[in-house]
Amino acid sequence: MSEFWSEIVKSLTPYVPGEQPKLPNLVKLNTNENPYGPSPRVLKAIRGAVSETLRLYPDPNAETLKEAIAEYHDVTTINVFVGNGSDEILAHVFLGLLKHDHPVLFPDITYSFYPVYCGLYGIAFKTVPLTEDFSIRIDDYDQPNGGIIFPKPNAPTGRAISLAEIEQLLQMHPHKVVVVDEAYVDFGGESAIPLTHRYQNLLVVHTFSKSRSLAGLRVGFAIGHADLIEALERVKNSFNSYPLDSLAMAGAIAALEDKAHFERTRKAVIHSRENLVSALEALGFEVLPSVANFVFVRHPQHDAEKSALALRQHGIVVRHFKSPRIEQFLRITIGTDDQCAILIKALREIVGHNTHP
Repeated sequence: MSEFWSEIVKSLTPYVPGEQPKLPNLVKLNTNENPYGPSPRVLKAIRGAVSETLRLYPDPNAETLKEAIAEYHDVTTINVFVGNGSDEILAHVFLGLLKHDHPVLFPDITYSFYPVYCGLYGIAFKTVPLTEDFSIRIDDYDQPNGGIIFPKPNAPTGRAISLAEIEQLLQMHPHKVVVVDEAYVDFGGESAIPLTHRYQNLLVVHTFSKSRSLAGLRVGFAIGHADLIEALERVKNSFNSYPLDSLAMAGAIAALEDKAHFERTRKAVIHSRENLVSALEALGFEVLPSVANFVFVRHPQHDAEKSALALRQHGIVVRHFKSPRIEQFLRITIGTDDQCAILIKALREIVGHNTHP
């Protein structure tokens, strides 16, 4: 703490991102990155954008990228907002759409940066407990609020809710914004984007980091009613008019265009997840139903933190949370089939292949 800090800085509890260890031969299953690289067309587009034109500022409105996103999702450009990854977009969402007299609602078990944003912007919030099986129960959100936000599927649980349940929530609170954070939806879920045609209080946020294999490029977008998009544009242009550089926009457009690569890698992750779930259950793990590129698991006879440390000794990193209710769970990113096989081999040594619930 320093005498030069503003008062608000002293009160902040910053978000701690997933570890990025630099270890040789590491099996990295802790931050939900895609195990497959981006489309070759993406790399070609980025190389093509490297020229003397980098002396110029990028398009502050990212019109070409917005047009590509709008065409892909059957909306118009006035319904699209783009930014430097979904995290930045969500920060704008909290400030621009969720700061009201009543508290914003979100699940008690979800992204830890939601309360971080609330602390940064002075937003009142209230967490709504997940059910005993870690599901979101819509009726629990039938209470006064300044807006509602949740991931679909939820993180770190991997559980999703149906579009019918989202519609129920939108109809329950027609004058409040409902934000659906769909970072992982492409791995088996059904996007709520089509509902934006019928509900002006719905905003859906996506990222290129997961299913498009572009976590290192930092591109995200939101789709919703023009009034919601205008609010985000106003916040963005009061903060940074150039959140996306020319290389990022070129790469993101190419990623949308290569649908074959997207489908091939997406389906590969889903297939690996299904196989990994079966292997984990055979070792006695309880695995929550997942439509994400990760699984959330616990073993009735083995401490999660000790298991994570033991895996690290095998050169494998997974995510362990010390939060209440989930301290005995591990979140395991879906890797390649080879990486999953290495994980199972290590877990077989750690928990014992004859262990049962």
